[in-house]
Amino acid sequence: MPPGVNAMDWLTQAQVEQINDASLDILEQHGIMFEAEFARTLLLQSGCTQGAKADVIRIPRELVAECVAQAPERIRLGSLDGSVIEVGPGSPPLYWTGNALSCDDDRAIRPIERADFIDICRVVQHLDMIHATVGTSLADYPPYSRDFVGTRLMAQFTTKHMRPCIYTPTGTVAMREMAQAVLGSRPLAECPIVSFGFTAVSPLRWSEVGLESFRLSSGHGIPMMVNSEPVSGATGPVTPAGALTIANAEALAGTVIVQLLEPGRPTIFNLGFAHTLDMRTTVTRTGSPECALIQSAGAQLARFHGMPSASWSSSESMMADSQGAYESMLMTLSHAIAGVNVIWGAGNLESTRVMSLAQLVIDDELARMASRVAAGIEVNEETIARDTIIELGTSAQYLASEHTMAHFRELTEPRLTYTGGREGWEQAGSRSMTEAALEKARQILAEDAHILIDEDTDRELAAIEERFMRELVQ
Repeated sequence: MPPGVNAMDWLTQAQVEQINDASLDILEQHGIMFEAEFARTLLLQSGCTQGAKADVIRIPRELVAECVAQAPERIRLGSLDGSVIEVGPGSPPLYWTGNALSCDDDRAIRPIERADFIDICRVVQHLDMIHATVGTSLADYPPYSRDFVGTRLMAQFTTKHMRPCIYTPTGTVAMREMAQAVLGSRPLAECPIVSFGFTAVSPLRWSEVGLESFRLSSGHGIPMMVNSEPVSGATGPVTPAGALTIANAEALAGTVIVQLLEPGRPTIFNLGFAHTLDMRTTVTRTGSPECALIQSAGAQLARFHGMPSASWSSSESMMADSQGAYESMLMTLSHAIAGVNVIWGAGNLESTRVMSLAQLVIDDELARMASRVAAGIEVNEETIARDTIIELGTSAQYLASEHTMAHFRELTEPRLTYTGGREGWEQAGSRSMTEAALEKARQILAEDAHILIDEDTDRELAAIEERFMRELVQ
């Protein structure tokens, strides 16, 4: 660790400022391509200038600073059970599932369909460390409907926070209506059970779909995650510092639009989707040491701007095996101790392309361990145990001591990994961790599936789904 760097930080304050200053130079001198005319007009009316091309807009530092200052430092994320968690710099990490196109099926993959996504939701509902369900592509529905169809399925089969992926800007309207129907009269801004997000198209471009999604979802206090996802060596600089610089510029530009549309809108500043290109295979890697560094350092830049952060944990493994576990733990642990607020990717394999129920259960266990490490060591007179040590002296009787009885429940208890010795492991079937995880998922799914919302609400969601299906097909 370089001198002057805190234990949880990869960059010094001076390095963070240097990267941010370079990002601001990029925004001022080159600008960002905005594909939507309304966004260009809004920016020009706010003091920006046109760049070398008609759709490239240069953003002055003063406007960036003004918009970043409007974004709240802490935001609220609600769940369908009515609970709300406040998220921001310094808060414990939350763990979300990943999204994908395919699901793992006994070493083979197939497209995710409705029944598969229901299984994912049902397993998530039983995993304590997974705090939100992320929408996936549903192959048995038209592409334009997969976001709001998935939102209805999440509402039916889990009480966790819902984070659908946006397939059309209009879909954000449908999903907002669905979330409000679930909440009833309670305002979404008070208990945001759904959040949205969109990703810049690296390098230095915001698509019309992303910008329209910002616009159509504005005005309701719904948290918006502004993502940047450069691939080092392909769509961004190969160096981690360069990747952070371009990612920071793209996310700042997105934040400006979000805040101009809805000043004070809860915003998650996400540089944690940045990846690296494997120069040998041309695979976009998600579980490499450089990914861990870039995405962890992204949390520092989010704290510098005064906003919550996010990242993605995944693996290049083709199945839930030792590679999947070690790459997932590399990412999860590094992000947790770096202070990332929302860590995506539970259940992801094959560079985020695949969802695996076994990996999902394993990642729940990894999240428990990583969160304990990130929580650190509590030091006070009680935990130091001075009086107990003096009292017992050379006697190894701590198991029976009052101090142990008072504090032993603070030790992390594994829910999946086996710690009982070889004889007990053999008697339990000599299962690998992957086998144990798959068995746990199957036990959950063996229970009867119950829709968790009432019939009236479910009918209302079905009516919303049908209405937007008709609207989007026209």
